[in-house]
Amino acid sequence: MAINDAWKAEYISSRQNPYLTLVNSLNDRRGRDKERLFRFDGIKLFREAVACRVEIERVLIMEEKADRLLPEVRALAAGAPVTVLSGGAFSKISEEKSPEGIITVAKYIDKRRKIATINNVTELARSPKKMIALESVRDPGNVGTVIRTAAAFGVDTVLMSSDCADIYNPRTVRAAMGALFSREIFVCPDMAESLRILSQNGRRTLGAALSERAVTFAEAKIVSSDCVVIGNEGHGLSDGVIDACDGCVILPMKQGPGVESLNAAIAASVFMWEIAGKNLV
Repeated sequence: MAINDAWKAEYISSRQNPYLTLVNSLNDRRGRDKERLFRFDGIKLFREAVACRVEIERVLIMEEKADRLLPEVRALAAGAPVTVLSGGAFSKISEEKSPEGIITVAKYIDKRRKIATINNVTELARSPKKMIALESVRDPGNVGTVIRTAAAFGVDTVLMSSDCADIYNPRTVRAAMGALFSREIFVCPDMAESLRILSQNGRRTLGAALSERAVTFAEAKIVSSDCVVIGNEGHGLSDGVIDACDGCVILPMKQGPGVESLNAAIAASVFMWEIAGKNLV
């Protein structure tokens, strides 16, 4: 890296620069976990990350847009390392068809993403926080959309089985639209056990699944303390998770060609709207 005197910033012109290789490695979960870093594109996500006090490792700016972007980046994230990239170097790592000219590399948000343990799930159950749970939802876009909708409806916490899509996947981050930086996320190594702990501590747990004991959305009379579990679109909830739930709930739908089930994020949105109740402003 060289220093460009015009911007007083580090400058990369070569597409072969080792740091660009590192940034590209963050598109893969193994690379992210190794470095404990993730990346996201665009000025809006940069602003949201700064507002939520996400720890920024480096900001990368396209050379031709540096005059416009550098003043805001330095004003909002004073002290964060900034590197200006040539157009060719920036294009190697950009994921946007029409790039805004800014890529942020940030550290894992450990204060937001936690592994579920008996103690913290018990504490969560006894808190006033609203929550939704996901089992085996593997599409990053769906996971990101659920997180974004949770923020919109005031749902504080998202419980996720460990085989859900990674929250730091670039597609998840993009779909979450900044909500990733503010929601509390628990990754559950054993979702069924986490649900049993919630139930034992006064939370009603409802699996969104068709079963013999399922009731309709209206009959369930969902309240803000309930935790609804949404499953994989193709296979639904596992038997173990269904057995761990206090009951099951279904969303009645019109029947016809092409109508089999709702998209997981859409179904979660309907339930979160009900969980939010009259507390939306």
